[in-house]
Amino acid sequence: MTERKSITQTNRGPARPPAPNRQQAVIDGGEDPQRDDNSSAHAVDFPIVGIGASAGGLAAMQTLFSALPPEGGGQLAFVLVQHLSPDHKSSLAELLTRQTRLPAHEATDGVVVQPNCIYVIPPGHDMALADGRLCLRAYRDAGHRPQLTVDHFFSSLAAAQRDRAIAVVLSGTGSDGSMGVREIKAEGGLVIAQAPESAEHGGMPQGAIDTGMVDYVLPPEEIPGRLLSYVNHLHGRTQRPVEPVLRESALKTICMLLRAQTGHDFSQYKETTLVRRMERRMALHQVVHPEDYVRFAREDPQEIEALFRDLLIGVTHFFRDPEAFQVVQEKVIARRVAQKAPNEPMRVWVCGCSTGEEAYSIAILLYEQMLAQKRSVKLQLFASDIDMAAIEYARNGVYPASIADHVDEERLHRFFTPDSRHGTYRVQKHIRDLVVFSRQDVIKDPPFSRVDLVSCRNLLIYLNGDLQRRLIPLFHYALVPGGALFLGTSETVGESARLFHVVDRKWKIFTRLPGDRPTGTPLPNFVSASAHHADPRHPATRAAEVSEVPANLRQVTERALLAHHGGAGVLVNARGQILHIVGRTGQFLEPSDGDASMNILGMAREGLRRALGVALRRVVATMQDSQHSGLAVPLHGGTIHVDMALRTVQLPDGLVLYLVVLEEAQSRPDEGQPPGADGESSGHVAELERELRAKEEYLQATLEEMESTNEELKSTNEEMQSVNEELSTVNAELRDKVADLSRADNDMNNLLAGTGDGTVFVDHELRIVRFTPAATQVINLIPTDVGRPLEHVVTNLVGYDRMIEDIRTVRDTLVPAEAEVQIRSGAWYLMRIRPYRTAENRIEGVVVTLVEISARKQAEDSLRRSEARLSLFINQAYAGVCETDFAGRITFANDRLCETLGYPREELLGRRIGDLTDPADLPLVQAEARAVSEGGPYTQFEKRWVRKDGSRLRTLERVSAIRDAWHPPASLLWLSFEVASREDLTKRER
Repeated sequence: MTERKSITQTNRGPARPPAPNRQQAVIDGGEDPQRDDNSSAHAVDFPIVGIGASAGGLAAMQTLFSALPPEGGGQLAFVLVQHLSPDHKSSLAELLTRQTRLPAHEATDGVVVQPNCIYVIPPGHDMALADGRLCLRAYRDAGHRPQLTVDHFFSSLAAAQRDRAIAVVLSGTGSDGSMGVREIKAEGGLVIAQAPESAEHGGMPQGAIDTGMVDYVLPPEEIPGRLLSYVNHLHGRTQRPVEPVLRESALKTICMLLRAQTGHDFSQYKETTLVRRMERRMALHQVVHPEDYVRFAREDPQEIEALFRDLLIGVTHFFRDPEAFQVVQEKVIARRVAQKAPNEPMRVWVCGCSTGEEAYSIAILLYEQMLAQKRSVKLQLFASDIDMAAIEYARNGVYPASIADHVDEERLHRFFTPDSRHGTYRVQKHIRDLVVFSRQDVIKDPPFSRVDLVSCRNLLIYLNGDLQRRLIPLFHYALVPGGALFLGTSETVGESARLFHVVDRKWKIFTRLPGDRPTGTPLPNFVSASAHHADPRHPATRAAEVSEVPANLRQVTERALLAHHGGAGVLVNARGQILHIVGRTGQFLEPSDGDASMNILGMAREGLRRALGVALRRVVATMQDSQHSGLAVPLHGGTIHVDMALRTVQLPDGLVLYLVVLEEAQSRPDEGQPPGADGESSGHVAELERELRAKEEYLQATLEEMESTNEELKSTNEEMQSVNEELSTVNAELRDKVADLSRADNDMNNLLAGTGDGTVFVDHELRIVRFTPAATQVINLIPTDVGRPLEHVVTNLVGYDRMIEDIRTVRDTLVPAEAEVQIRSGAWYLMRIRPYRTAENRIEGVVVTLVEISARKQAEDSLRRSEARLSLFINQAYAGVCETDFAGRITFANDRLCETLGYPREELLGRRIGDLTDPADLPLVQAEARAVSEGGPYTQFEKRWVRKDGSRLRTLERVSAIRDAWHPPASLLWLSFEVASREDLTKRER
């Protein structure tokens, strides 16, 4: 249902309460407080595009972003709200990065929206925008899948961004988004829908189009161009002009065109808001000058209708400003209820009720107060608005699941019935029955009178000062002495202040003082309510004129029965539930088998039941009385004939009941016929005709029931479509994901095969999951072995039979293992066993890697043989040989040196060569060693060793640095030649 309002009937407010740090402008006849371009109402100063989609939306999004210019969307941010299955991880952000240069991110709670970025709703969450940040809320449970995810985000986008909010509705089934686009449009934002013929599923875009709120209907590839043109035209200017862009003459002309075509006078509308709406229409049509727009509107009546729809503003919610409602309950409602006499009604008028949220909020307060005071007070709550579509919506009392943001859990449980299939809440019947909704223009139509409370919040702010000064005395006239007036926080009683006492200045609550209206401020000249204001289905729309009929059901039934001249009467509701019985009905009704039921359709006797069911459905649908005569009812082995009548009974509070009047016919239908064959024949024919008519009526009722069943099946089908669209979205993502995985799988196969290493993957049960061709050299694997236990496969290993045990150990302990193994052909492999870890760090098996190391093993064998030969040669040398590091510590010593010095090798290793040198020779040794280590050639000198027994040994030393081509010298090599005398030394040098 629509939430638009005309200027005379608006109950307008943000979809969410303003942030605490924002100031509420207090205006009396000034600018529109809900919208100020120079205030902090905008959390960000660039437009944000909310894109809603469901089944088939992925392809539409990819096409849209592919058509976006390479430089992106200018100063635009994109927020994607896609119906996603909460049971699957979404790759939507990853897929979109291939279509545009803009960075795409999966939204996180509290992230600040930045221009030229794309934000994607994560699965299993609801998302809203507040203060420039995306706020996420996880679904309450795994099975909770809100049907209005797009609506919820659009509503928050409208509240946060006002005319900088942009909504785009793409492919999808159902109607999610159709309510949210109303709020976007009400705030002066832009609404675009994908052309249904270009969508894989046209339900969501068509639902948005059907609201009449869509500005452009385009295929996805054309949306970016039109979107950027609109934004550059309306928001591309660096500074708005101080004076309205439209001249006074243009405004007057537009108002005249509106009045001539729609019958509504907008001349008393706030000029600033009217200008903004016109600027928006000019931006849509790319019209620069106001004179050109006036000419365009004069030539195109559809443009006048479109502007009129843009001016029908209205957004409201339950218990808006909770503190204000708390004050009203404590200082107004509680006092008035306590003062009421038992038969004195409590009357409330909600003016500009919009879609009924505020009216139901006050009804709940009244009901709670009656329970708290344990008083039974007759309540008459009248809610009026000029928008019949909004009135019908309010009467139905069905609201989206997002009302849980404004209604506390206790009230939600007590006064609302949830519908999990459709993601909605319905106001319970005992609250709906308290409110009578009617169409009324507060400027032209007579007001309700003798009212205890008038609620008119955020209507006056859209009217100029003259009209405000006319309406305040009207409310004074409607109130009883002591009655209360409840205005919006930006409204005031102005010049009529002396007529009211201030109850709460902050929340603008006043009580009526005795006295007449101020001189010079006459009440408006009201015309009689026109016929089109009445609703034949709701005779109580003129509730102020309904006579006082007692609500006692016995009195109601007896009065209606007397009007029908007697008989037995049964008062029922539209479903046939019996509310009251007058007279003897035993020959017409009897209890049915099974559980006790007080439904008249179940208790009606055979012969009466079918006609009664058909008649009741017809009377409920048409609100016209029905009469049936001569119904044959079997009774005690015989047959009686019954006359039945159904009458509507209108109660003062607007509730409609139905009186079933039953009485035995005074004569048989065929009595009075002359005797003889002709008389008998005529009577028989008449009886057959009656039976035929009864069967036709029964058939018609059956067809109607079948249509009703079909509607229920259609509803169930829509629910299935909601699930299917989630699956369709998942399938679309999975198709792209499968293609990516297929490419990655091919790359991985080629990588594993290209390395030449063998790899075997096994699961927790050691069953083979996958292997590479190189692994078949070690383990006799064939393709059909996948799925078999690894221990059932024969290996080519020699001297190693612990492979299965080692794999189990790694699986259980998660500690990697390695082993060098040899196969029968003589080749060697390095076998590495590692746990298999997923991206989520879960262990799902073991990986066995086989790297051939035959060449390395051969090199190691050759090296060992070379080292053995070298060691043998050095140990058998005549000279003593040792190796030291640059600190002088001995790291190697041959047998000759150990024998010469008298030390075992284990005592010699690690000792400093300076500790084994005669102190007198130590400076020489250090100098020569330093010269060699700094790059000099080998050096030769004479020194004295100190043996283990303390004796001295003179030797000829030759010191060299051990170097290679890649590294600096790391150690020194010492050769010691023993000399007994100087002559021996000289002889040896020769």
